[in-house]
Amino acid sequence: MTKNEIAGMIDHTQLAPTARKSDIEKLCEEAKKYQFASVCVNPSYVHLASELLEGTSVKVCTVIGFPLGASGYGAKSAESFIALDDGADELDMVINIGEAKDHNFDAVEEDIKSVVMAARQYEQEDEVNKKIIVKVILETCFLTDDEIVECCKRSVKAGADFVKTSTGFANPKDAEGKPLPNGATVHAVELMRKTVGPDFGVKASGGIRSAEDAQAMVNAGASRIGCSAGVKIVENWK
Repeated sequence: MTKNEIAGMIDHTQLAPTARKSDIEKLCEEAKKYQFASVCVNPSYVHLASELLEGTSVKVCTVIGFPLGASGYGAKSAESFIALDDGADELDMVINIGEAKDHNFDAVEEDIKSVVMAARQYEQEDEVNKKIIVKVILETCFLTDDEIVECCKRSVKAGADFVKTSTGFANPKDAEGKPLPNGATVHAVELMRKTVGPDFGVKASGGIRSAEDAQAMVNAGASRIGCSAGVKIVENWK
């Protein structure tokens, strides 16, 4: 895989709560230079990123129900429509993790559908001539393997385009209160790929900071990489 090929798999990400306009401008300039798949920004910066990337191949990705996933269907749907009106091309939505832990997977599916339906409805508008990509963030650090598998199946059934490992903002802890890993793992990506099959998207995100990390995720089956270290990864790609 060449540097250009790995760059084309990267969602160049800036989701810090302290991100400023200058940070988004820098992000978009880097995305144009390296031809990343997209920039991933908080909803308030979608309009700015859309303006900065107009006329380029770089897509604008944003997050829905982020980072907790605990907002209701209506809120996620409304947030999706606003982001799409502002120029978003891709929506990364967080599932209701509590419903998944309760094994209320019908509710998880309906939650995903609220965003998918917003995307598909938006696509039907007369002036819109693009496919809206919906990625479903599972927050795998909180889920068992069986829960990951079922959430992947429900994502496919709901009509999404990708499943995604993590927000990068989770804070799992052990019984003694010590922090546990919160990002993408090879095991989770392999499990997700095995579940959704070869043609569905799998995005690895959270804790991917080096070319070696990215290579491991691609080898495990990831078709997108979400990270803030995109420039470093491409520059060090062999």
